[in-house]
Amino acid sequence: MDTVTPDNTAALLQAVHWNDQGLVPAIAQDAASGDVLMLAWMNAEALQRTVESGHAVYWSRSRQALWRKGESSGNVQLLHELRLDCDGDTVLLRVEQVGGVACHTGRRHCFYQRWTGDDWNTTDPVLKSPESMYGKTP
Repeated sequence: MDTVTPDNTAALLQAVHWNDQGLVPAIAQDAASGDVLMLAWMNAEALQRTVESGHAVYWSRSRQALWRKGESSGNVQLLHELRLDCDGDTVLLRVEQVGGVACHTGRRHCFYQRWTGDDWNTTDPVLKSPESMYGKTP
């Protein structure tokens, strides 16, 4: 992953079309398999810290604070590649999901519910209990 320096920080951040709250959606994708793991939000500081550290950092809208993915659960995301979509309003993080769990429910990814025409059905098992990751049920 290329590093951010004071000389290229402006280029990194200026290309992004931030929403009215100063955020951009960030899709985390497994760099090896291509599986979509989760969607989160980033502000400029989160994006800059992600590139500087090589670890995914997001903006928690509920807590109104930065959060480093895996800081509580240990399931960190190591950044392999950063991409920006054609409109500049969504970033894609191609990551290595350490621990194999991206979802706070203990599943590999957050998209574990499939619509079957009349109801949502769970398609993926819990790999690690939320209690073991967080000490409580999410």
